[in-house]
Amino acid sequence: MEYKSLGRTGLKVSPLCLGTMQFGWTADETLSHRILSAAVEAGINFIDTADVYSRWVEGNPGGVAETIIGNWLRQSAFPRDQLVIATKVKGKMGTGPNDEGLSRKHILQAVEGSLQRLGTDYIDLFMLHFPDPLTPIEDTLETMNQLVEEGKVREIGCSNFDPAQLGEALDVSARGDLASFVCDQVEYSMVHRDPESNGLTQTCLETGVALIPFYPLASGLLTGKTKRGEAPQGRLQMDRYQNFLTDENFDLVEALEAYSRARDLSMVEVALGWLLAQEAVPVVTVGATTPEQVTANARGADWSPTGDDLAALRAITG
Repeated sequence: MEYKSLGRTGLKVSPLCLGTMQFGWTADETLSHRILSAAVEAGINFIDTADVYSRWVEGNPGGVAETIIGNWLRQSAFPRDQLVIATKVKGKMGTGPNDEGLSRKHILQAVEGSLQRLGTDYIDLFMLHFPDPLTPIEDTLETMNQLVEEGKVREIGCSNFDPAQLGEALDVSARGDLASFVCDQVEYSMVHRDPESNGLTQTCLETGVALIPFYPLASGLLTGKTKRGEAPQGRLQMDRYQNFLTDENFDLVEALEAYSRARDLSMVEVALGWLLAQEAVPVVTVGATTPEQVTANARGADWSPTGDDLAALRAITG
């Protein structure tokens, strides 16, 4: 793989980042370890998790995915210093009033928990999972800056911040000489184009912040496994993803299927290659529930669309 700089940092990351939301949910620990091993064997050095993964599963405490990754790190011969590990903070991790959010108290408590579960002395990239309207961004950034100065965190980023929220945070960091966001992780795919329409792509280009898409395959729609008029497959069976199942989106999928087939490519290759060709996007977050999916996703990072390819895809996607 051709490694790229993450935003302005010079930190080199693989063009694919392994998302681990499924660890402890649709992938048990043994399978999760196999997925992690397949990822590093494919050249992926960037692993993304969050303290709340998979707390939504009945009987699971918070930190399950982090614990699984930490156990794999201890058992694996792969050197920790060759990995870029990202985790996130904000979600509800307990029943107390300060067990969620982006207050100084919760962030300091959360980072210690993440470090312990991951079994590491530092976090390469510590991200705010969502904005917190109840906490001034100044307080949050001062706390994140402290973690950088202490060496517990190398870089900071955000997730699910819109252009105004990202711009405000960057301004606060600049005025206070504080650590600044190097990335914004948001939903972005051929189906979900909000970062283009809301101006986030342009903001990232102007500021040097890396735009990191998640759900790049539209929760599986862009794999082509779910057909028009048939029962949805995988994550698309869940109520929260039913909004993808529109006639307009199926029109797009069928056109992409024809485009991919004519060029002897998979839809995954086309969907990921298109995203990685966007100027603001150095890396894409992809999940997997099997090692084979990791290998298939890794192949997607190998296809670089030409100008003619991008023009043809623009005609299809709009």
